[in-house]
Amino acid sequence: MPTLAELIRDHAALSPADEDWVRLLVSDWQLVSDLSFADLVLWVRVDAERWHAVAHVRPTTGQTVYFGDQVGRGASATRARVLEAACAEQRILRDRDTEWAEDLPIREETIPVVRCGRVVAVLTRHTNLSMMRTPSRLELTYLATADALLRMISRGEFPHSSAPTGLRRGAPRVGDGVIRLDVDGAIEYASPNAVSALHRIGHLGEIIGATLAQLVTSVLRDTSLVDEGLPLVLTGRQPWRTEVANAGAVISMRAIPLSEAGQRFGAILLVRDISELRRREQELMTKDATIREIHHRVKNNLQSVAALLRLQARRMPDAQGRAALEEAVRRVGTIALVHETLSHGLDETVPFDEVADVAMRAVAELTMSGPRVVVSRTGSFGQVRAEDATSLAMVVSELVHNAVEHGLAATSGSVTVNARRRQAKGGDTLVMTVIDDGVGLPGGVLPPGQGLGSQIVQSLVQDLRGKITWSPNSPSGTKVRLTAQLRRLDP
Repeated sequence: MPTLAELIRDHAALSPADEDWVRLLVSDWQLVSDLSFADLVLWVRVDAERWHAVAHVRPTTGQTVYFGDQVGRGASATRARVLEAACAEQRILRDRDTEWAEDLPIREETIPVVRCGRVVAVLTRHTNLSMMRTPSRLELTYLATADALLRMISRGEFPHSSAPTGLRRGAPRVGDGVIRLDVDGAIEYASPNAVSALHRIGHLGEIIGATLAQLVTSVLRDTSLVDEGLPLVLTGRQPWRTEVANAGAVISMRAIPLSEAGQRFGAILLVRDISELRRREQELMTKDATIREIHHRVKNNLQSVAALLRLQARRMPDAQGRAALEEAVRRVGTIALVHETLSHGLDETVPFDEVADVAMRAVAELTMSGPRVVVSRTGSFGQVRAEDATSLAMVVSELVHNAVEHGLAATSGSVTVNARRRQAKGGDTLVMTVIDDGVGLPGGVLPPGQGLGSQIVQSLVQDLRGKITWSPNSPSGTKVRLTAQLRRLDP
């Protein structure tokens, strides 16, 4: 399915600014659809006679008209004439005759979408008349508000370009609760859900006729935590969002000013009780903080173990035993490095390029007293889950260390680690090669009776669900190739 931007560019000649205006409208038109209890379809002009539907939204507050998506359809000749008339006259046109669609009686209205005095698209509203009955106070308020918003669309006053971009978690919708304010910020109407939300933050008195700003501020116990945008929202003067917390409850509020010919005459507020949502988020934040603290403590403990091993190595009279302890210090340090990286993140994934670079640099520093060895990395490992990060870090460290210790022990040279990653079913496939230009393998094959480092690598490769091979490198040196199946980042 093409995106809205692709459909607009394929079928209309809109400027980037006009295209942004249309996208802004579509990002917020669910509000109008819900208040109207009607489907909305957005049309753009293809040429002098043809129009094309590029977006369609259904109400969450009532029965839809079109069960099939209208996106991608061309307008009939009759509808094209109405669209052209609304575009030419720049006013809302309402059909006097009832239309029929999918065996349902439909009332259609055509609304020009205006920006800077020009029509950039046309909106049609389709109301299912079979569901009509004597409207309640809620329905009358919703419909009147929807009509006001449609008039604003036809004058280029909605959507509000100054509204904050992006949807915050818990942003309210029509079904969550609606408050209608007059020009002075007094409450003209509040839906049952909105009344319940105001009760939860501590107001138990009369709501209709009260000034919303006074009502909310009168129940707040701690005004030091009040959002600076709260007065703008409570008075309906600016298209803004805020949250109010009191008495253990949190409600999200969004204001949409209503205007007529540029003069503000009131506003609607969408209200949602998000207490449970914020409580769960707080629990997740606490859990994340606990996990990070655990990783931090594990890193500290591992560093303590490494320090003890280092002290023990200094007391070893046997050079071979001292070297073994120093290798143990390096391995413990590699594991500690992974936990240190995890302690700084917000999830259980590791930016592995950083880990690999630090591990490789630590190995290279061990060779400073001997022949000069240059260790470098090409390609990228990407993000790696914690379950794979420790094993992979150990493999990288061991392979680079083996290349330096055995392949380049008597000569200067270089070690290059290359990483390539590709997506696959069930996880990503990582292909890593470690190439040195040293003396190479004896006889071109890995000798029997492998050292401890090679045995560790073979064991860890099984944990990574992969396989590893050693082969000669041309013109000299050794090439090690690892293929591993990494876990998905979003299990």
